[in-house]
Amino acid sequence: MITFIIGLFILFLGYIFYSRYTERQFSPDDRNTPAIDNKDGVDYLPMTKNRNCLVQLLNIAGMGPILGAIQGILFGPIAFILIPLGCVLMGGVHDYFAGMISVRNKGMQITELIKIYLGKYSYKIFIIVVAIMLLILSSVFVYTSGDVIADRFFNETNFSITNPLMMWIYGLIALYFILATMFPIDKIIGRFYPYMCGLLIFGTALILIGFFTKGVQLTELDLYNISQHPDNLPLIPMFFMTVSCGLLSGFHATQSTIVSRTLKSEHDGRRVFYEMMCFESLIAMVWAAGAMHVYSNHLTPDNLIGTAAVINDIADVFVPTFLTFVVTLAVVVLPITSGDTALRGLRMIIADAIKLPQAKLKNRMVIIIPIAILMLGVLAWSKIKADSFGLIWRYFTFFNQLIAIPTFLYATVYLYRNKKNYFMTLLPALFFVFITMSFIFNAKIGFNLPFRLSELIACGLVLLTILWIIILCNKKEND
Repeated sequence: MITFIIGLFILFLGYIFYSRYTERQFSPDDRNTPAIDNKDGVDYLPMTKNRNCLVQLLNIAGMGPILGAIQGILFGPIAFILIPLGCVLMGGVHDYFAGMISVRNKGMQITELIKIYLGKYSYKIFIIVVAIMLLILSSVFVYTSGDVIADRFFNETNFSITNPLMMWIYGLIALYFILATMFPIDKIIGRFYPYMCGLLIFGTALILIGFFTKGVQLTELDLYNISQHPDNLPLIPMFFMTVSCGLLSGFHATQSTIVSRTLKSEHDGRRVFYEMMCFESLIAMVWAAGAMHVYSNHLTPDNLIGTAAVINDIADVFVPTFLTFVVTLAVVVLPITSGDTALRGLRMIIADAIKLPQAKLKNRMVIIIPIAILMLGVLAWSKIKADSFGLIWRYFTFFNQLIAIPTFLYATVYLYRNKKNYFMTLLPALFFVFITMSFIFNAKIGFNLPFRLSELIACGLVLLTILWIIILCNKKEND
């Protein structure tokens, strides 16, 4: 377990030191936050630091840190190093600046911040990308949480939409998403998330304790297994497209801007945004270790390796039988508590775009009803059409990592204008321009070009991004 423990030290020490450095670059002060100045009783309202931490963690921790981890560990023990390094140097920085720059801009959502710092043309592109991603995510998370509930608690294997049981399960989850989107944030999300978060922490702790009480077999990192994916997938870019949540996720920018409207003090930001990203990374590492043990001991059929079925195998190995339901509930909590805030974030983005205040229920309903219909339509399509879920998930993965780029870039402009270290956001932005572009130009869901050609195109786009950011940084703020 030496490599795994080294990874934990990287994560812990990185949070202790680099999060403080990140905070100093932003320089929080005692000015009023949007929760105080713009309080509307719905989206803008102050909540305690601890409650904001719990809400933020459940907002960002969907199925990604679990599914991504059990797929990413196929690359080998290098995952135990890259996940915490990526979290400390990129993921935590991304989430912190996404939330705190929003705080400094009246709680604006990611799309409005893109308009301010990157221009109207970037805004027109990314408002479409972000809206599609959030709609897909909310639909997928109705699907995944519903299937886990049916499988684990009802022993149901028929997940067809024609199955009355599945219709009830999907319907109830979708109804919860709609209600959580519609009601003030402190009525459902703020009230129930602390209990759900406790369940998540307890479930993760049970697996981690199982490593030491039952023994876990983990391969150590050496020069011969730096990348050992069974399908020979290249570490770059595929690892960084596979392990998103837990390392870096563009989706988090849409969630940090929700919490930016409930922050009481700017000084709470490091704990709420950076620390919760580190906690999600810890969840990913625990599940990655569990998956490595299961794979090494052939406890999962070869055809199910890397799928959600591995979740149950890990729980069965490391958790006492009478407590496995706790882990299942913790897993179910993740997509539910990210799906509801994905829909909420979409409502807020649309409201900002059309300048429609959300204090009145009827104004919220004007936006909620159409997006709820679209969400259910995507869900129905994904259940009826074969292999649609896999296709939707692959496109979500691409969009998810893609929207991390403008967040890093507008943070770069912000830091440059405030004479701070803008390289800490510019370098991750350029890295993910290369990662996402080399992926989409090579992937079958993209342009299906040869891998080397895709890398060359990605390098060209990196150079263009550098030129573009130089122009943006030297442009007058009020131009």
